[in-house]
Amino acid sequence: MRANTRFCKQLLARRRTFSSTAPRLDNYAFIGLGQMGYQMAKNLQSKLPPSDTIRLYDINRGAAEKLVQEMSAQQARGAFAHVADSAADASREADTVVTCLPEPQHVKATYESILKDELPPRPGHRLFIDCSTIDPTSSREVAAAVDKALPNGQGHFVDAPMSGGVVGATAGTLTFMLGAPDSLVARSEIVLQRMGKRVLHCGPQGAGLAAKLANNYLLAIENIATAEAMNLGARWGLDPKVLASVINVSTGKCWPSEVNNPVPGVVKTAPANRDYQGGFGIGLMRKDLRLAILAAKEADAKLVLADKASEVYETAESEERCKGRDFSVVYRWLGGKE
Repeated sequence: MRANTRFCKQLLARRRTFSSTAPRLDNYAFIGLGQMGYQMAKNLQSKLPPSDTIRLYDINRGAAEKLVQEMSAQQARGAFAHVADSAADASREADTVVTCLPEPQHVKATYESILKDELPPRPGHRLFIDCSTIDPTSSREVAAAVDKALPNGQGHFVDAPMSGGVVGATAGTLTFMLGAPDSLVARSEIVLQRMGKRVLHCGPQGAGLAAKLANNYLLAIENIATAEAMNLGARWGLDPKVLASVINVSTGKCWPSEVNNPVPGVVKTAPANRDYQGGFGIGLMRKDLRLAILAAKEADAKLVLADKASEVYETAESEERCKGRDFSVVYRWLGGKE
């Protein structure tokens, strides 16, 4: 009780101090402070006006408390940050709720807890932005639950999975793939551009996830093919740098060959030069590939390479020398020369 009273007094004093900077006081909630969410919430808070409030929640309360301490150290910069006791507590007074969670079951359970009790009305409508990478069907189910719990336009749910990894989340350079009706694009963009650099509107709710999974399916295949081609060339006696330069001005050019080349020494900034540390984890690629396969089955779309690619990533990740590393470590699993 004392903590809540102190929070209210501090917030009131802050809002009086900055009352001339914002015509309306907005409340935000950010739920899910993993590697990505932690940095995204940090950027969002720092770019909101001091008159606003952001409530943070993670199942690991220590992560939320640590983040609030970091935000408080910025003194008057950004919105007033507060640790919430639950997802429902964080969302109760929020105009905008951002979620960033690992799996479909986590997203469903979180929104079930938020919507379980009646939410008090807010000026305008509540906007729920889910940045989790899950399957489009699960996302649409959550959107339907929001519509049912908050009828007559009181609440809207959009999907906005992102690309750019932890590095992009930290630097605020993420690209978001937005699935939302045209009427919600402008408001969603304002929030997302505080955490990233680009927002690509892909279509109605669920379209952002469809685009993200289609892209990552292609990436999964290209990554394996690039590793195989580089290994093949090396065994034929080609200098890896020479082979990469040929590929990257020819029809084989792709992101894994040009930016994330799997051979150490070819691209200075690639994870291959750091023992495949950092980058896009092989476990995350396995997850996205699994979700893409699930979505493809629901859409009756044939993916002839999916099962083999999934087997490659699963087998590679099971080996200690590859586990927890960037997904380009497939090159090592293939026996590529390092």
